[in-house]
Amino acid sequence: MAGVWFDELEVGQIFHHPIRRTLTETDNLLMSTLTHNPAQLHIDAEYMKGTPFGRPLMNSAFTLGLMVGISVGDTTLGTAVANLGWDEVRFPNPLFAGDTIHVVTQVIELRESKSRPEAGIVTFLHQAFNQKDELVATCKRSGLQLKKPADA
Repeated sequence: MAGVWFDELEVGQIFHHPIRRTLTETDNLLMSTLTHNPAQLHIDAEYMKGTPFGRPLMNSAFTLGLMVGISVGDTTLGTAVANLGWDEVRFPNPLFAGDTIHVVTQVIELRESKSRPEAGIVTFLHQAFNQKDELVATCKRSGLQLKKPADA
């Protein structure tokens, strides 16, 4: 079991995820087209030459999904019942093809589930940083997490 059981988590616990990922133009193009997002910000290099960024920005939906996805192996793989929501999603600095991100996750809240005694609700704070250690994405994610079974 790669994930962590609810009752093994502690508020303040920090995970420095070992997986890093270099972003590509293909990532950006695929996410933008798969989600029917035709924004010039993501798919038009010529248009972006005339902007303060000078080149296409990575699609923020890709950034959010990748940030959370990188965290799964260390936190919720095999122990999650359901993702309950993402809150306070922010992108304080731009990301571009060629940037490499790494992710840090902190447990910020734990509470017992009122309807499911075998699980609890955990809130994670996910933060993604580029290769310069600039914060490029952050969100709070709440999920229903299994407790450790008696026979485990």
